[in-house]
Amino acid sequence: MEVATFDAKNRLSALLDEVARGVEVTITRRGVPIAKLVPVGPTFDREKAQRAAEGLRRAGARATLGGLRIKDLVDEGRS
Repeated sequence: MEVATFDAKNRLSALLDEVARGVEVTITRRGVPIAKLVPVGPTFDREKAQRAAEGLRRAGARATLGGLRIKDLVDEGRS
């Protein structure tokens, strides 16, 4: 849906209701798109992120370098 800036100012509440229903609203000035109102995406789920980080830590703890040391690999990359 496209709306001119003047109409957007006068109809903001109704436009936000549309956005809440999933409609993207493009605001134009003299026919040129300048802004977009879009529904908010999913919020950050801290617990899910913490579970993912813990899974990565557990996977990393099982990983091996076949007897190599990280310091040796870093030093090798510097030569």
